[in-house]
Amino acid sequence: MRTDLPPVTQALLIANVVVFGLQQFFDEAMLIHFALWPLGSRAIPGGSVGFEVWQLVSYGFLHGGLTHLLFNMLALWMFGGAIERLFGARPFFLYYLVCVIGAAVAQLAVIAWFTGGFYPTVGASGGVFGILLAFGMMYPQVRIMPLFPPIPMPAWLFVTLYGFAELVLGVTGTQAGVAHFAHLGGMAAGFLLIQYWRGRLPWKPRRILMR
Repeated sequence: MRTDLPPVTQALLIANVVVFGLQQFFDEAMLIHFALWPLGSRAIPGGSVGFEVWQLVSYGFLHGGLTHLLFNMLALWMFGGAIERLFGARPFFLYYLVCVIGAAVAQLAVIAWFTGGFYPTVGASGGVFGILLAFGMMYPQVRIMPLFPPIPMPAWLFVTLYGFAELVLGVTGTQAGVAHFAHLGGMAAGFLLIQYWRGRLPWKPRRILMR
């Protein structure tokens, strides 16, 4: 696997790290304005919090802690470069944003219709899971060594098992505080965009992805 990173992947890594640094100084203000809040609003001392349209993207550059940041950036570093080289810089950036937004829409829907509550969502995981999905589709036979279990497996199997695990954890409510359906939303958005680029949806693209 190549270790040199193309420009958009580099920029995303830097942006996430810089924003995390800003969170150390302005954490509450950044959460209030840039985390993904559920639809509607709630009063807080000195004002209110609630959904704003820019949060569909901005939440994807905030993180809940150093471990959260490191795991997301590790996956972006490992898989983002290969997908950017295949798609090209601008399509890759579009793909990443679509996955982040798709994850946000899924999270908003799950909170509104199923779980209830009023809490913020943060993290690049929607975009990262979209990249994992793309890697599994574009390079299905590449061998991957997961952290757990440490057993080499082809990328398509790794992505399939990871997605299934997220679905099970989300349905059973395991690991409270983790946005499992946002992860699945990022994967679903990425899948639909790839299928669109392949010309397999009713709306035909200008750009055809041949793989």
